[in-house]
Amino acid sequence: MGDLKLPDIDYGALMPMLILFGAACVGILVEALVPRRSRHGVQLGLSFLAVVASFVAVIVAHGTRKITIGGAVAVDGPTLFLQGSILALGAVSLMLIGERSLERGGPFVSQAAVTVGSQKDVRQAGDQPGATEVYPLTLFALGGMLLFVSANDLLTMFVALEVFSLPLYLLCALARRRRLLSQEAALKYFLLGSYASAFFLFGVALIYGYAGGISLGAVHDAVANPQRSEILLYGGLALVAIGLLFKAALAPFHVWTPDVYQGAPTPITALMAACTKVAAFGALLRVLYVSFEGVRWDFQPVLGTVAVLTMLVGAVLAVTQTDMKRLLAYSSVANAGYLLVGALALNKEGLSSTMFYLVAYGFSVLAAFGIITLVRDADGEATHLSRWAGLGRKSPLFAMAFSFILLAFAGIPLTSGFTSKFAVFGAAVEGGQTWLVIFGVISSMLIAFPYLRVVVLLWLNEPGETTPTVSIPGFMTAAALTIGVLATFLLGVVPAPLIDLSQDAAQFIR
Repeated sequence: MGDLKLPDIDYGALMPMLILFGAACVGILVEALVPRRSRHGVQLGLSFLAVVASFVAVIVAHGTRKITIGGAVAVDGPTLFLQGSILALGAVSLMLIGERSLERGGPFVSQAAVTVGSQKDVRQAGDQPGATEVYPLTLFALGGMLLFVSANDLLTMFVALEVFSLPLYLLCALARRRRLLSQEAALKYFLLGSYASAFFLFGVALIYGYAGGISLGAVHDAVANPQRSEILLYGGLALVAIGLLFKAALAPFHVWTPDVYQGAPTPITALMAACTKVAAFGALLRVLYVSFEGVRWDFQPVLGTVAVLTMLVGAVLAVTQTDMKRLLAYSSVANAGYLLVGALALNKEGLSSTMFYLVAYGFSVLAAFGIITLVRDADGEATHLSRWAGLGRKSPLFAMAFSFILLAFAGIPLTSGFTSKFAVFGAAVEGGQTWLVIFGVISSMLIAFPYLRVVVLLWLNEPGETTPTVSIPGFMTAAALTIGVLATFLLGVVPAPLIDLSQDAAQFIR
């Protein structure tokens, strides 16, 4: 016992995660101790305070490069950049969640609505405050994402994967007005996510058998000096990749995306579309760049095929959609393909451009889902495309904002979408992946059609009797929309500061 040495722990480097996990635990106590009528204000204030404090801790840690907790967590440039991105996007997501949760009849199920039986009772329960447990669940999810992008061994990465996945499964089931659809979406997400996690864990076991360790550095050394059967290596890499590709919504592991995006409460969909994608690609980048760079010539063609399939599936199926949330879901799939193109460049430019793309896309998609929360009628959100006909004449300001976001998704110049696509495609060409860029340009032309079709629907169609109105946003929703639209514009016009920041951060530590 006297020779037992505990691992060195740098609490300063871990502070962003510790703050979120600590605040989430306090949020659970708030649920138990604070009266129901006061919980919303307390939970919302606590959540914002925790996210802001965690973001400040990330800024304070700028320039840190160290591996702590016995090699389990790496704090370096990509870690801090991605953690800051998750927290910034998470703060905007919290604005949408807080606004909708505080409204009468908001989208989150209250405890009373769960316990009562008749449909009439459910409607009456909807007039009560919504489920305040959405806040600690969101903090746990964000904390797990911070750990996921900083994990330096595969077992810690698996634990982080479960820490942020389990709250998301619950959050997806909290839609009040479309409870059956929401619960179905959550069940699909849970079952498919469980399979993906099992694949990931089996892959970890195979890689451990090959490398004799689970740290990313040990795997890198084993790949550089092969001594065991490479079947274990490639089998383990394939299984770990399946778990990561599922979370990133890359084909053919994307099938959960449209159903979950449609069924989940729209603010939760926004959280997943922005923050989960950053976390998934952050972990994928670390695994590929740190551990398996030595076999890049083996996995690049396979993952390149996955990227091409993802871009084409997302673009083609987006054309056939009639629901706005499902359209944005397939748009998210296509954008995951573009991100993978940048990641497969496997150079510093590929890493920095992918991180820039994650931030640019995150703010745009948050603004898009924020606008969807405002297009409502007596039955709730009106997401069918036919209901949006002529909306530009009834609510021109919001139609202009949504049109601008759609043009950014299409990659029109002077938007963040153009800048980010140009960055990842340029990095891919420099990395010798020109064939991926060709398919990326083709899919970009295909997916422009559904975006432009919605713009035409908004402005050139006459409003019908069933065309809903855009509700006046509260302060937090208005702030979230303003931040999203401004970020989309500024990152298209003056992207240099964020590009420089991402380039300075684009170096992993082993």
